[in-house]
Amino acid sequence: MNPTTRLPSLRSLRAFQVAGKHLSFKKAADELFLTASAVSHQVKNLEAFLGLELFRRSTRSLELTPAGQTYFRFLDGMFARLETETHQLWAEYGRRMIRLCVPPFFASEVLLPKLSDFQAVMPDTDIRVSTQPSLMQEHPAEVDLSILLGNGDWPDLVTYPLFERQLVVAAAPKLLKKFDASTERSLDGQVLIVHENRPNAWSNWAAERGVEPPRAGKILRFDSMSSVVQAAAQGLGFAIVSWPLSRKWFKSKALAKAFDQQWHTGEHFYLAHRPDDPERLDIVSLIDWILERFKEDA
Repeated sequence: MNPTTRLPSLRSLRAFQVAGKHLSFKKAADELFLTASAVSHQVKNLEAFLGLELFRRSTRSLELTPAGQTYFRFLDGMFARLETETHQLWAEYGRRMIRLCVPPFFASEVLLPKLSDFQAVMPDTDIRVSTQPSLMQEHPAEVDLSILLGNGDWPDLVTYPLFERQLVVAAAPKLLKKFDASTERSLDGQVLIVHENRPNAWSNWAAERGVEPPRAGKILRFDSMSSVVQAAAQGLGFAIVSWPLSRKWFKSKALAKAFDQQWHTGEHFYLAHRPDDPERLDIVSLIDWILERFKEDA
């Protein structure tokens, strides 16, 4: 460490923190609107300043060293707190803004179509919506409210149950014209659509039904529920889709149920916040609005 300089540059610290979060210079570059080589250069500058190796680098992977893990945990919390304090300062002295984090499919299918109603009620409040995969099940440090999917086991958060997440086997109506819905074996040889974040969904569905997993003729894999639903609606195969989030696809007859039964997962969507956060009137109003509007999705 250079004894004449007490702190490394903020740019290099931020580059390291984002690279440590993703364990990828490329993904960090995408978030920071830089090139991967620029992020790597900033991290190398930080390592040179500290005289420590923060990452173990290989051709296809990036791994934090023990020193890197310790420094990352500190910086990750520091940047989250910095962002929180900055937004709270802006919210208190500037235009009101609520930061809301939701799963992507929840956002596109049920939240965004209704959000204009809240904007009409609270026109002076801005809402920043960010997304994170439902499997993460974490309330980000930098948000005011979040929608989480799970069993309600978040002891450090205040949570409100919204509705149960169920699953339905669906396909485009044209695929169901000659489909025998009386037996699960009709799925054998069909194209099955798989959500990469839930690779065991078909096996779990079969276990719930007490039958053998279907033997796919072909498998199509997608990394989002939105893509899964759209692929099924285009007639590319059979998919297990989230209900009631996908309800509008069935109402429009773009999708139809292959079987009558719906699979109860035991998971519920919850609205969550930290215990000391909802002191602002606009946040309380959004909580009340969400609880009221999403009862109809139960």
